[in-house]
Amino acid sequence: MPVAPRPLPGGLGPAFSCGDARAAGVSPKRLRAKDLAAPFRGVRTVPDAEPPASGIDPLARQREVRERTRRLASAYAEIMPAHAVFAGRTAAVLLGAPLDPGPDLVVAVPDPMRAPRRIGIRGVKSRPEYLRATVVDGLRATDPASTWSMLGAELDVRELVILGDAFVRVPRDSVGSQMPHARLATIDDLRASLTAGRRIGARKLRTALELIREGSASPLETDYRLDAAAAGLPDADLDIEVCDRQGRLVGISEFVYPTYRTIVEIEGDHHRVDRAQWDRDIEKYAAYSALGWEVVRLTARHVRHRRTAVAIVDDVLRRRGWDGTRPR
Repeated sequence: MPVAPRPLPGGLGPAFSCGDARAAGVSPKRLRAKDLAAPFRGVRTVPDAEPPASGIDPLARQREVRERTRRLASAYAEIMPAHAVFAGRTAAVLLGAPLDPGPDLVVAVPDPMRAPRRIGIRGVKSRPEYLRATVVDGLRATDPASTWSMLGAELDVRELVILGDAFVRVPRDSVGSQMPHARLATIDDLRASLTAGRRIGARKLRTALELIREGSASPLETDYRLDAAAAGLPDADLDIEVCDRQGRLVGISEFVYPTYRTIVEIEGDHHRVDRAQWDRDIEKYAAYSALGWEVVRLTARHVRHRRTAVAIVDDVLRRRGWDGTRPR
Protein backbone atom coordinates (compact mmCIF):
# COMPACT_ATOMS: atom_id res chain seq x y z
CA MET A 1 0.00 0.00 0.00
CA PRO A 2 1.52 3.39 -1.02
CA VAL A 3 2.70 5.64 1.77
CA ALA A 4 1.17 9.13 1.82
CA PRO A 5 3.73 11.92 1.29
CA ARG A 6 4.89 13.71 4.39
CA PRO A 7 2.92 16.93 5.09
CA LEU A 8 4.62 20.11 3.97
CA PRO A 9 5.59 22.85 6.43
CA GLY A 10 2.60 25.12 6.99
CA GLY A 11 4.42 28.30 6.06
CA LEU A 12 5.02 27.37 2.42
CA GLY A 13 1.51 28.06 1.12
CA PRO A 14 -0.08 26.79 -2.11
CA ALA A 15 2.89 27.95 -4.28
CA PHE A 16 6.52 28.09 -3.25
CA SER A 17 10.03 28.05 -4.61
CA CYS A 18 12.15 24.95 -4.24
CA GLY A 19 14.77 27.10 -2.51
CA ASP A 20 12.28 28.16 0.17
CA ALA A 21 11.13 24.57 0.57
CA ARG A 22 14.66 23.26 1.05
CA ALA A 23 15.34 26.04 3.56
CA ALA A 24 12.27 24.84 5.47
CA GLY A 25 13.64 21.31 5.60
CA VAL A 26 11.79 19.72 2.65
CA SER A 27 13.86 17.02 0.98
CA PRO A 28 14.50 16.87 -2.79
CA LYS A 29 12.61 13.54 -2.86
CA ARG A 30 9.56 15.18 -1.28
CA LEU A 31 9.65 17.92 -3.93
CA ARG A 32 9.39 15.21 -6.60
CA ALA A 33 6.28 13.64 -5.06
CA LYS A 34 3.23 13.28 -7.29
CA ASP A 35 0.99 15.41 -5.05
CA LEU A 36 2.94 18.51 -6.15
CA ALA A 37 2.88 20.21 -9.54
CA ALA A 38 5.87 21.90 -11.17
CA PRO A 39 4.50 24.66 -13.42
CA PHE A 40 7.99 26.21 -13.71
CA ARG A 41 11.48 25.01 -13.02
CA GLY A 42 12.27 25.79 -9.40
CA VAL A 43 8.61 26.17 -8.34
CA ARG A 44 6.11 23.76 -6.81
CA THR A 45 2.38 24.15 -6.26
CA VAL A 46 -0.29 22.21 -4.42
CA PRO A 47 -2.96 21.51 -7.09
CA ASP A 48 -6.45 22.70 -6.30
CA ALA A 49 -9.08 20.01 -5.84
CA GLU A 50 -12.07 22.22 -6.65
CA PRO A 51 -13.96 21.33 -9.87
CA PRO A 52 -13.92 23.83 -12.76
CA ALA A 53 -16.75 26.30 -13.20
CA SER A 54 -19.77 25.57 -15.38
CA GLY A 55 -18.96 25.51 -19.07
CA ILE A 56 -22.13 27.23 -20.25
CA ASP A 57 -21.97 30.58 -18.50
CA PRO A 58 -19.50 33.00 -20.17
CA LEU A 59 -19.12 34.93 -16.92
CA ALA A 60 -18.24 31.72 -15.06
CA ARG A 61 -15.77 30.77 -17.78
CA GLN A 62 -14.17 34.21 -17.57
CA ARG A 63 -13.82 33.90 -13.80
CA GLU A 64 -12.31 30.43 -14.22
CA VAL A 65 -9.76 31.70 -16.77
CA ARG A 66 -8.80 34.57 -14.47
CA GLU A 67 -8.41 32.29 -11.46
CA ARG A 68 -6.30 29.81 -13.42
CA THR A 69 -4.08 32.65 -14.67
CA ARG A 70 -3.82 34.13 -11.18
CA ARG A 71 -2.69 30.82 -9.72
CA LEU A 72 -0.10 30.31 -12.42
CA ALA A 73 1.16 33.88 -12.01
CA SER A 74 1.30 33.44 -8.23
CA ALA A 75 3.48 30.39 -8.74
CA TYR A 76 5.89 32.19 -11.06
CA ALA A 77 5.95 35.20 -8.72
CA GLU A 78 7.90 33.02 -6.28
CA ILE A 79 10.92 33.25 -8.58
CA MET A 80 10.12 36.33 -10.70
CA PRO A 81 12.87 39.00 -10.76
CA ALA A 82 12.13 42.03 -8.58
CA HIS A 83 12.24 44.39 -11.58
CA ALA A 84 9.77 42.34 -13.66
CA VAL A 85 5.99 42.77 -13.99
CA PHE A 86 3.23 40.74 -15.55
CA ALA A 87 2.16 42.46 -18.76
CA GLY A 88 0.20 42.10 -22.00
CA ARG A 89 -2.50 39.44 -22.05
CA THR A 90 -1.51 38.16 -18.61
CA ALA A 91 -1.95 41.57 -17.00
CA ALA A 92 -5.26 42.11 -18.83
CA VAL A 93 -6.68 38.82 -17.52
CA LEU A 94 -5.43 39.50 -13.99
CA LEU A 95 -7.23 42.86 -14.18
CA GLY A 96 -10.46 41.03 -15.07
CA ALA A 97 -10.59 41.76 -18.79
CA PRO A 98 -12.46 39.33 -21.09
CA LEU A 99 -9.41 38.20 -23.05
CA ASP A 100 -7.77 34.90 -23.94
CA PRO A 101 -4.58 34.74 -21.82
CA GLY A 102 -2.62 32.87 -24.48
CA PRO A 103 -0.35 29.85 -23.89
CA ASP A 104 2.32 31.57 -21.78
CA LEU A 105 2.52 34.13 -19.02
CA VAL A 106 3.76 37.48 -20.34
CA VAL A 107 6.49 39.00 -18.16
CA ALA A 108 8.01 42.39 -18.99
CA VAL A 109 11.21 43.99 -17.81
CA PRO A 110 12.51 47.53 -18.41
CA ASP A 111 15.07 47.92 -21.15
CA PRO A 112 18.03 47.16 -20.99
CA MET A 113 17.32 44.41 -18.44
CA ARG A 114 17.37 40.87 -19.77
CA ALA A 115 13.92 39.40 -20.39
CA PRO A 116 13.28 36.08 -18.61
CA ARG A 117 13.57 32.89 -20.63
CA ARG A 118 11.74 29.89 -19.28
CA ILE A 119 9.22 27.33 -20.51
CA GLY A 120 5.74 28.81 -19.99
CA ILE A 121 7.03 32.40 -19.90
CA ARG A 122 7.12 34.93 -22.74
CA GLY A 123 9.62 37.54 -21.69
CA VAL A 124 9.51 41.00 -23.26
CA LYS A 125 11.49 44.22 -22.87
CA SER A 126 9.93 47.66 -22.85
CA ARG A 127 10.89 51.26 -22.20
CA PRO A 128 10.64 51.90 -18.43
CA GLU A 129 8.04 54.67 -18.84
CA TYR A 130 5.73 52.20 -20.61
CA LEU A 131 5.67 49.83 -17.64
CA ARG A 132 3.53 51.75 -15.19
CA ALA A 133 2.76 49.12 -12.59
CA THR A 134 0.01 48.30 -10.15
CA VAL A 135 -0.63 45.42 -7.75
CA VAL A 136 -3.43 42.93 -8.47
CA ASP A 137 -4.09 40.29 -5.80
CA GLY A 138 -0.54 40.78 -4.57
CA LEU A 139 0.96 40.41 -8.07
CA ARG A 140 2.91 43.16 -9.86
CA ALA A 141 1.35 43.93 -13.23
CA THR A 142 1.18 46.78 -15.70
CA ASP A 143 -1.70 49.13 -14.96
CA PRO A 144 -4.82 49.07 -17.17
CA ALA A 145 -3.82 51.94 -19.46
CA SER A 146 -0.30 50.60 -20.00
CA THR A 147 -1.70 47.12 -20.60
CA TRP A 148 -4.15 48.42 -23.21
CA SER A 149 -1.44 50.34 -25.05
CA MET A 150 0.97 47.42 -25.00
CA LEU A 151 -1.65 45.14 -26.56
CA GLY A 152 -1.89 47.39 -29.61
CA ALA A 153 0.94 45.23 -30.95
CA GLU A 154 -1.22 42.10 -31.16
CA LEU A 155 -4.95 42.88 -30.91
CA ASP A 156 -7.12 44.17 -33.73
CA VAL A 157 -9.19 47.34 -33.45
CA ARG A 158 -12.37 45.61 -32.30
CA GLU A 159 -10.49 43.67 -29.63
CA LEU A 160 -8.85 46.89 -28.43
CA VAL A 161 -12.28 48.55 -28.17
CA ILE A 162 -13.63 45.59 -26.17
CA LEU A 163 -10.63 45.75 -23.85
CA GLY A 164 -10.86 49.53 -23.51
CA ASP A 165 -14.60 49.36 -22.79
CA ALA A 166 -13.90 46.83 -20.04
CA PHE A 167 -11.27 49.06 -18.45
CA VAL A 168 -13.29 52.31 -18.49
CA ARG A 169 -16.64 50.80 -17.45
CA VAL A 170 -18.08 52.21 -14.23
CA PRO A 171 -19.21 49.19 -12.16
CA ARG A 172 -22.45 49.11 -10.21
CA ASP A 173 -22.96 47.63 -6.75
CA SER A 174 -25.54 45.01 -5.76
CA VAL A 175 -28.34 47.61 -5.61
CA GLY A 176 -27.43 49.23 -8.92
CA SER A 177 -25.55 52.31 -7.72
CA GLN A 178 -22.56 53.37 -9.80
CA MET A 179 -19.11 53.09 -8.25
CA PRO A 180 -16.83 55.48 -10.15
CA HIS A 181 -13.99 54.78 -7.71
CA ALA A 182 -13.99 51.12 -8.77
CA ARG A 183 -13.40 51.59 -12.48
CA LEU A 184 -9.97 50.58 -13.69
CA ALA A 185 -9.18 53.52 -15.98
CA THR A 186 -10.67 56.52 -17.77
CA ILE A 187 -10.58 57.27 -21.46
CA ASP A 188 -8.15 60.07 -20.63
CA ASP A 189 -5.88 57.50 -18.95
CA LEU A 190 -5.84 55.43 -22.14
CA ARG A 191 -5.13 58.51 -24.24
CA ALA A 192 -2.26 59.56 -21.97
CA SER A 193 -0.71 56.11 -22.21
CA LEU A 194 -1.00 56.10 -26.00
CA THR A 195 0.63 59.49 -26.34
CA ALA A 196 3.44 58.82 -23.84
CA GLY A 197 5.71 57.69 -26.66
CA ARG A 198 5.95 55.61 -29.80
CA ARG A 199 3.78 52.51 -29.58
CA ILE A 200 3.66 49.44 -31.79
CA GLY A 201 0.16 49.43 -33.26
CA ALA A 202 -0.35 53.14 -32.62
CA ARG A 203 -2.69 53.53 -35.60
CA LYS A 204 -4.96 50.76 -34.33
CA LEU A 205 -4.86 52.22 -30.84
CA ARG A 206 -5.84 55.68 -32.09
CA THR A 207 -8.74 54.23 -34.09
CA ALA A 208 -9.91 52.16 -31.11
CA LEU A 209 -9.65 55.10 -28.71
CA GLU A 210 -12.24 57.04 -30.71
CA LEU A 211 -14.66 54.11 -30.42
CA ILE A 212 -14.31 53.32 -26.71
CA ARG A 213 -17.27 54.35 -24.55
CA GLU A 214 -18.20 54.14 -20.90
CA GLY A 215 -21.19 51.90 -20.29
CA SER A 216 -20.53 48.66 -22.18
CA ALA A 217 -20.49 45.86 -19.63
CA SER A 218 -19.53 42.90 -21.85
CA PRO A 219 -17.94 42.02 -25.20
CA LEU A 220 -21.41 41.29 -26.59
CA GLU A 221 -22.54 44.82 -25.73
CA THR A 222 -19.47 46.31 -27.38
CA ASP A 223 -19.98 44.13 -30.46
CA TYR A 224 -23.59 45.25 -30.82
CA ARG A 225 -22.68 48.90 -30.34
CA LEU A 226 -19.95 48.79 -32.98
CA ASP A 227 -22.14 46.90 -35.46
CA ALA A 228 -25.07 49.28 -34.93
CA ALA A 229 -22.82 52.30 -35.51
CA ALA A 230 -21.32 50.75 -38.64
CA ALA A 231 -24.84 50.11 -39.99
CA GLY A 232 -25.86 53.73 -39.46
CA LEU A 233 -28.25 53.25 -36.55
CA PRO A 234 -28.60 56.24 -34.22
CA ASP A 235 -26.40 56.25 -31.12
CA ALA A 236 -27.96 54.73 -28.03
CA ASP A 237 -27.47 55.95 -24.47
CA LEU A 238 -25.54 53.32 -22.49
CA ASP A 239 -26.11 51.84 -19.03
CA ILE A 240 -29.16 54.00 -18.33
CA GLU A 241 -31.41 54.10 -15.26
CA VAL A 242 -35.03 53.94 -16.42
CA CYS A 243 -37.53 55.56 -14.04
CA ASP A 244 -41.30 55.69 -13.86
CA ARG A 245 -43.38 58.88 -13.95
CA GLN A 246 -42.83 59.41 -10.22
CA GLY A 247 -39.06 59.16 -10.64
CA ARG A 248 -38.76 55.72 -9.10
CA LEU A 249 -36.15 53.41 -10.57
CA VAL A 250 -37.68 50.65 -12.68
CA GLY A 251 -34.53 49.12 -14.11
CA ILE A 252 -31.08 49.69 -15.55
CA SER A 253 -30.73 48.99 -19.24
CA GLU A 254 -27.82 48.53 -21.60
CA PHE A 255 -28.98 50.49 -24.65
CA VAL A 256 -31.68 53.14 -24.58
CA TYR A 257 -33.00 55.07 -27.57
CA PRO A 258 -35.05 57.73 -25.73
CA THR A 259 -36.32 59.51 -28.86
CA TYR A 260 -37.91 56.28 -30.06
CA ARG A 261 -38.87 54.90 -26.63
CA THR A 262 -36.89 51.75 -27.40
CA ILE A 263 -34.67 49.69 -25.11
CA VAL A 264 -32.26 47.00 -26.28
CA GLU A 265 -31.21 44.28 -23.85
CA ILE A 266 -28.61 41.62 -24.64
CA GLU A 267 -29.40 38.40 -22.82
CA GLY A 268 -26.35 36.39 -21.82
CA ASP A 269 -26.71 32.77 -20.76
CA HIS A 270 -26.83 33.77 -17.09
CA HIS A 271 -30.20 35.46 -17.76
CA ARG A 272 -31.55 32.10 -18.92
CA VAL A 273 -30.09 29.74 -16.32
CA ASP A 274 -30.45 31.97 -13.23
CA ARG A 275 -34.08 31.71 -12.12
CA ALA A 276 -33.95 34.82 -9.91
CA GLN A 277 -32.43 36.84 -12.77
CA TRP A 278 -35.09 35.52 -15.15
CA ASP A 279 -37.88 36.56 -12.78
CA ARG A 280 -36.39 40.04 -12.36
CA ASP A 281 -36.11 40.43 -16.13
CA ILE A 282 -39.77 39.52 -16.67
CA GLU A 283 -40.91 42.04 -14.04
CA LYS A 284 -38.66 44.76 -15.44
CA TYR A 285 -39.82 44.29 -19.02
CA ALA A 286 -43.46 44.36 -17.96
CA ALA A 287 -42.84 47.65 -16.16
CA TYR A 288 -41.06 49.08 -19.22
CA SER A 289 -43.99 48.12 -21.44
CA ALA A 290 -46.46 49.80 -19.09
CA LEU A 291 -44.42 53.01 -19.42
CA GLY A 292 -44.57 52.92 -23.21
CA TRP A 293 -41.13 51.48 -23.91
CA GLU A 294 -40.59 48.74 -26.49
CA VAL A 295 -37.99 46.23 -25.38
CA VAL A 296 -35.83 44.42 -27.93
CA ARG A 297 -34.20 41.33 -26.47
CA LEU A 298 -31.13 40.03 -28.29
CA THR A 299 -29.29 36.80 -27.62
CA ALA A 300 -25.60 36.11 -28.09
CA ARG A 301 -26.43 34.35 -31.35
CA HIS A 302 -28.20 37.46 -32.66
CA VAL A 303 -25.17 39.62 -31.88
CA ARG A 304 -22.62 37.21 -33.28
CA HIS A 305 -24.58 37.08 -36.52
CA ARG A 306 -24.06 40.79 -36.82
CA ARG A 307 -26.66 41.57 -39.45
CA THR A 308 -29.36 39.79 -37.44
CA ALA A 309 -29.10 41.99 -34.35
CA VAL A 310 -28.83 45.20 -36.35
CA ALA A 311 -31.75 44.26 -38.61
CA ILE A 312 -34.02 43.51 -35.63
CA VAL A 313 -33.29 46.85 -33.98
CA ASP A 314 -33.47 48.72 -37.29
CA ASP A 315 -37.01 47.42 -37.89
CA VAL A 316 -38.15 48.45 -34.41
CA LEU A 317 -36.62 51.94 -34.59
CA ARG A 318 -38.26 52.59 -37.97
CA ARG A 319 -41.60 51.46 -36.63
CA ARG A 320 -41.11 53.82 -33.69
CA GLY A 321 -40.46 56.83 -35.93
CA TRP A 322 -36.83 56.72 -37.04
CA ASP A 323 -36.47 57.88 -40.65
CA GLY A 324 -33.26 55.99 -41.35
CA THR A 325 -30.90 58.98 -41.12
CA ARG A 326 -28.27 59.28 -38.45
CA PRO A 327 -28.10 62.62 -36.61
CA ARG A 328 -24.83 64.46 -37.14
